[in-house]
Amino acid sequence: MRLRNKVAIITGAASGIGAATAKLFAKEGAKVAIVDSKATGAEILGDIQTAGGEAIFLQADVTQAELVQQMVEKTVATYGRLDILHNNAGIFVVGDVLSLEEADFHR
Repeated sequence: MRLRNKVAIITGAASGIGAATAKLFAKEGAKVAIVDSKATGAEILGDIQTAGGEAIFLQADVTQAELVQQMVEKTVATYGRLDILHNNAGIFVVGDVLSLEEADFHR
């Protein structure tokens, strides 16, 4: 249990690498905040809890600063602190790189 008593936020945790990371962190003893814009993150929460882990699910769009702030605040309110942030959310803009606006890079 290498992550015992650590608190982690994992974004993009409803599927793929994020879901696998959330499950592994929980298996290693971390308390995990599963964050994703998709409600299917609740399924990962159920998987972790069924396996005996501790987690919460927060549905949030991490491209919105106020939702990111709330994500951190809810995690700290639930677990008392934050030790690990795993930014896994995949955010992309379709288009030619030369036509992208500066705002696209801030997403």
